Order: sequence, then C-alpha cells, then structure tokens
Amino acid sequence: MDEMVYLFLVGLLWGVTNPLIKKGSAGVSKVEGGNVFVRFFKDIKFFVTNWKCLIPFLVNQSGSVLYYFTLKSANLTFAVPITNSVAFLVTGITGWCLGESAPKPRTILGSSLIVLGTACYIFDKT
Repeated sequence: MDEMVYLFLVGLLWGVTNPLIKKGSAGVSKVEGGNVFVRFFKDIKFFVTNWKCLIPFLVNQSGSVLYYFTLKSANLTFAVPITNSVAFLVTGITGWCLGESAPKPRTILGSSLIVLGTACYIFDKT
C-alpha cells in the first residue's frame, strides 16, 4: 500500500513540474550560437542559470528517483497507469492554474474517464 502513495506522489511531482519547466524554459529559443556545439553549451548555461527552469527540473528528477526506488517493490501493472494518469491530470490542472487555456469539456470528460478507469483497475487488483 505504501507503493501506491509513492506512485501518486511521483505523479504529483511530475505533473506539477511539467508546466513549470515549460514556463521556465520559454526564453531558450532566444539563445543563439554560431554552430551546434556553441548553441548546445549556451542552452545548458541557460537552463543551469535559470532558476525558474532548474528548480522544477530538479524536483521532477527527484520524482524520477522516487519512482525508480518504488519500482523495486511495486507491481509494474500498477506503477505505470497510476503515475501516468496522475501526472497527466495534475499537468492539466497546474497548466490551467498557471494561465494556460481552460480545459475543454471533452478534456474534462476524458480526464474523468482516466480517473474512473484507473480507480476501477486499482480496486480490481487489490
């Protein structure tokens, strides 16, 4: 049962940080370089020195580390659907809270079906 909590936490961490990384990396397209290698290192410098991108990225990666350790004891048939569905839903909600377009009725219906399907799957397997 602890694994379920950790999997939900991973989904939350991934879901919250996805829109924050997107928002924090908005200026990367303005970085210019002479060739591919110069551009690559300037992009790396942009990400490392931009706290609006770096902090969400590090939080996102901490979720990945937690996921890795949770997979040792978690049932894989639970791990993937739980984390992916939670991350998807939380990404949509967080993006909306950050000013992205409001979800359309079809998106809300689809999200509701994801929650229902995941809940049915969990209750069937436990």
